[in-house]
Amino acid sequence: MISNATQRVIFRWIHIVLAIPIVGYIYSPFDKIPQYAAPTRYVFLPIMVLTGLWMWKGHVVRRLFSKRSTRQVAAHDA
Repeated sequence: MISNATQRVIFRWIHIVLAIPIVGYIYSPFDKIPQYAAPTRYVFLPIMVLTGLWMWKGHVVRRLFSKRSTRQVAAHDA
């Protein structure tokens, strides 16, 4: 498994790189906006939101799944 620090760095860079097209979408001329609309709405923004949420509350999700997996193993062994 990869360390938490490495995981944070990876998610941080994904977050930063995906912010670049969004900034381009916001500051582009009006005639170029239809070209950027679909990829920005359906690819860049959702992935950027997910990486941001993971950096913010990822420890809670990991803790939730680790407790659930230990319960399932204990229930299976019983």
